[in-house]
Amino acid sequence: MTPAELWSSWVASPWSLRPDTLLGAALLLVLAALLGELLWRALRWPRLMGYVAVGVVLALAGVRADPDEPAVRLVIDVALALLLFETGARLNLRWLVRNPWLLASGLLEAVLSAVAVYLTARAFGLGLQVSAVLALIAMSVSPAVVQRVVGECGAAGQVTERLLALTALNTLLAVLAMKALNAGLLLSRPDTWQAALPAVTISLAGSFLLGVALGSAIAWIARRLDLRNENAVVLLLGFVLLAIVAAKALHLSTLLVPLLAGLWLRNRTDRPWVWPRHFGSAGGVLVLALFVAVGSAWSPADAPALVGLAAALLAARWVAKAAAVFVLARPSGLAWRQAASLSAGLLPMSATAWVLAIDFSAAHPETGAVVMPLLLTVLVLVELVGPLVLWYALRAAGELDLTDTPDVAAPRRAA
Repeated sequence: MTPAELWSSWVASPWSLRPDTLLGAALLLVLAALLGELLWRALRWPRLMGYVAVGVVLALAGVRADPDEPAVRLVIDVALALLLFETGARLNLRWLVRNPWLLASGLLEAVLSAVAVYLTARAFGLGLQVSAVLALIAMSVSPAVVQRVVGECGAAGQVTERLLALTALNTLLAVLAMKALNAGLLLSRPDTWQAALPAVTISLAGSFLLGVALGSAIAWIARRLDLRNENAVVLLLGFVLLAIVAAKALHLSTLLVPLLAGLWLRNRTDRPWVWPRHFGSAGGVLVLALFVAVGSAWSPADAPALVGLAAALLAARWVAKAAAVFVLARPSGLAWRQAASLSAGLLPMSATAWVLAIDFSAAHPETGAVVMPLLLTVLVLVELVGPLVLWYALRAAGELDLTDTPDVAAPRRAA
């Protein structure tokens, strides 16, 4: 075998040093985990900042995560499903009913942020449809970032609980709004609405039914098995995987299904459920890979031309969310300092926004071609800053527990 053939064989093997090979992926995970641990041990900063930093360096080196690759999209969908399930399982709808001002805060800041981003995008000359897509995506606050930072730092208190509730509410609103926009665009076309109507109906109804089925299955398992047992955690993860596979096969929403499953489970009883964080170690690895992938998704070639617009959209979004929180702070029972911390905590955007844009772009590629580079530039601006701002916001609220805590909480239903 010639040297050229030997080199070609090495490059094509799973042991070559590329991110899409076994060796390359393993080294990336090790590097991300080490950098995250260094940040946590030295500065007590969230570990996910190290994961994202590795992804950013990959993008700068010309290596970007491609969500069209089946393996990459599977990691994204499953990791995000675990985080969204946890997010939904923390939202107590009865609390929102008892405190309608909190619900009003969530609705107001979602709507105001969408309006602010839409008007800013239009002021910069973007088209109607592109501006609408960016506005609806901007409603969401990253459940991935919030869940990771809150869980890692052991945060607890009024600001933390409200942040988790608003994150779940905003994510639900953003997903439903994007589904409605996508459906509206399809149904508004004379040549597609008749074919699109059954698909739209089945997608919404099917996502709800599959979410209810997943939540009911997990509730059944949790009542009968000790979730501290490793096999029980694997069983839970298996059910989530099955639900994601079913959602993709039936063209349902991989975001809506786990979120609704968590909501269904949480609100069937007054007592909260306490879970192993990210469903154990396997889920933790998937979450790490998710943040590396999101950090590497942006294009350094597009960023210089778009960074000004991206910063303006990000600023408009945050100002609108903060204004809504402060307007309703007193009626909802928050002190001004707590309102400031909560407002800062609403900054992060990450994988949920990315997946919303990916799914919309698949159905509307012309609009997606404009939306994706701009949104990814927004994400790279906020991905490293957002977790740190959230960390300091929770610290200012006095709700951080900076002692090392185990990743697995008591896996039972709280008394």
